[in-house]
Amino acid sequence: AGHLTCVGASRAEINAAIQDYASIGVKHIVALRGDPPGGVGHRFEPHPEGYRNAADLVRGISAIGGFEISVAAYPEKHPESVSIEEDLAFMADKAEHGASRAISQFFFHNAFFLRLRDRVIARGIAIELVPGILPASSGTQVKRFTALCGAQLPAPFLAGLEKCGADDAAATAFGIEYASAQCADLLKNGVEGVHFYTLNKAHSTTSILRNLKLA
Repeated sequence: AGHLTCVGASRAEINAAIQDYASIGVKHIVALRGDPPGGVGHRFEPHPEGYRNAADLVRGISAIGGFEISVAAYPEKHPESVSIEEDLAFMADKAEHGASRAISQFFFHNAFFLRLRDRVIARGIAIELVPGILPASSGTQVKRFTALCGAQLPAPFLAGLEKCGADDAAATAFGIEYASAQCADLLKNGVEGVHFYTLNKAHSTTSILRNLKLA
């Protein structure tokens, strides 16, 4: 899937990228607003001639046509949103204008994702909701990433990472064990697929799939 954000580009530039995808046979786009260039603490400012947000980008992709569109979802609320309800309103807008799948930000407590799924169903939003799983490989990495997206770290998860200390091999093994248990529970609760944030580390993902007897 081609990934597109609204950051630092005009509509014309983004539309040209969409047309380029079409010309080489790419039929699936993940449409994201994107992070502010300055990172945490900086406000996102749309390009003066660009798409305002991900919902606006979905409309633009749909207007060009011919693409399957995936978007992002936040089980614990987007860091800049007022509420989960505001997030759901954006998701409904994206679904109405062409998004067929929402891939969630990573989380470490399944209750947040399952609660989001219940709310999506209750609101009648016609979109496939896919959980995003991040297999931890170091405590420093996880804390840095969660600072960006606001995901909560459950006490048992933090305790397990603390035991690993600076031993990244031990943290990776713990991350595989924890993510395997997460996935098993999600599958038991009717989730039909999982998106892995692999971070170019196939070992963790393949190990999880073996633990689940899916590989």
